[in-house]
Amino acid sequence: MAFEIPKETYSGKIREVVIGTGPKAVKVGGEEVLPFHVFEGNIPNPPKIAMEIWDYDPSNEWPEAAIEPFKDVISSPEKWAKKCVEEYGADLIVIQLKSTDPNGMNRPAKEAAEVVKKVVEAVDVPVIVWGTANAEKDEEVLKAIAEVCEGKNIALAPVEEKNHKGVGASAIGYNHIIVASSPIDVNLAKQLNILLEQLGVSLDKVIIDPTTGGLGYGLEYSYSVMERIRIAALNQGDDKLQCPIINNIGNEVWKCKEARMDIEEAPAMGDPERRAILMEVTAAICYLLAGSDIVVLRHPESVRLVRSFIDLMINGGSAMQIEGIKKRLEEKEVDLISISPEPNLEFAVEEKKEVPKKEAPPKKPEVKVEEKPKVEEKPPEEKPPKVEEKVVRLEEIRAKEEEERRKKEEEERRKAEEEAKRRAEEEARRKAEEEARRKAEEEARRKAEEEARRKAEEEARRRAEEEARRKAEEERRKAREKEREELLELRRKRAELREKILAQREAEMKKEVKKTPAKEQLSLVDKIIRNLDRIHKRRK
Repeated sequence: MAFEIPKETYSGKIREVVIGTGPKAVKVGGEEVLPFHVFEGNIPNPPKIAMEIWDYDPSNEWPEAAIEPFKDVISSPEKWAKKCVEEYGADLIVIQLKSTDPNGMNRPAKEAAEVVKKVVEAVDVPVIVWGTANAEKDEEVLKAIAEVCEGKNIALAPVEEKNHKGVGASAIGYNHIIVASSPIDVNLAKQLNILLEQLGVSLDKVIIDPTTGGLGYGLEYSYSVMERIRIAALNQGDDKLQCPIINNIGNEVWKCKEARMDIEEAPAMGDPERRAILMEVTAAICYLLAGSDIVVLRHPESVRLVRSFIDLMINGGSAMQIEGIKKRLEEKEVDLISISPEPNLEFAVEEKKEVPKKEAPPKKPEVKVEEKPKVEEKPPEEKPPKVEEKVVRLEEIRAKEEEERRKKEEEERRKAEEEAKRRAEEEARRKAEEEARRKAEEEARRKAEEEARRKAEEEARRRAEEEARRKAEEERRKAREKEREELLELRRKRAELREKILAQREAEMKKEVKKTPAKEQLSLVDKIIRNLDRIHKRRK
């Protein structure tokens, strides 16, 4: 019977997010299955590799192994970015804005924006801008960068709850991607995505940064949180977590002391160049297996090895064909034997001393076979005490061993009970914290919904008032217009009537009035008297 791989079906799907513009734009996400489970479903966009650059020359801060591949361009961010793309094949460029740190150089936002603009124009691959995790300064810097890079569809990181409104508004206005950063917690990652969505940011424009830990410095916490995020997105269908994930690995790994220590400081750790590269590669592979869609690396050898791993996991093949690490620095070796401590052989010496004592009895009979009478009389008197002493010592040793074993078992049992108790307390505490987080999330969600409803009602009321005001204003305007038209019409009619009356008067004045003599002709005095009487009557 042919073996069939058991397959699992998933109810969710990771959103596809496009970073950058043009033919070199990068699409991440779109997975329908867990990382590299190509036998269960579709993974349209394999994980991508980004290489980091800094916005100033870090030669005084980086170890020699990290400086060597970029020593000819490390003082120019745009040349550095071009080398990462053209020689080392980076899919994306991450520019670390270390110089804007308020506790460091504190470079102003305008200067940082100019540096980013030069880098964006120098390469044809997408660019991710990464701040210093100082919420206030990052908001100022990222807003300035979003404006000068309008239309380039870059990614702005890290965006936290404290500055999500300002940076989110800039991302919406200038059409950029948001890298939502939360401190290693599933619920906080979900809550930040909810806040961004309520602000108006589409989740098709959001990438999750769960906070990355270096190898041995918190990787296991980030790994477990990423697993829970991806399982919630695919198995539980949580649409607020169905976003691609990015991990800023190079920045975390290369600042670990183990990656920076020279051969003289840590001779037992081997060649420092290989050590740091292997730390970076190991961390990247762990995060890829947890669900990372973009890993940010520093060393070109790390990029080559991680890319080979991704290709093998997606397309299959043999890792035996992958070439080992190519060193750029001189080989550093140390004589481990000369520095190793002297071994403690006390226990081995005791064992060797006991062995001949056990073999002594059989040798003595062989030596004294020729003189049986003498041997039979003397040995019983001299040798039994020695045998008894050996038996006593053996019993004492066994008693001590038994006592030590019993004490050890008792100690192990006590430790197991303490560990069980500690785990129970830890589990209770974790459940209490989970319940508290759940309640806080529910409360935050309820408040957010209430706030959204209140804002919607207020917006509806405002719109209704605005509409009523507009209608009343329109009616008043129409009434005024109608009054004006009526007044103009009345004035026109009055003007026409006045012209008509004047015309009639002029016509009457032009007519000749025929006068006929009165029957009685008054004298001049009588006419004067009549006129005076008429005048006096009018006054009365």
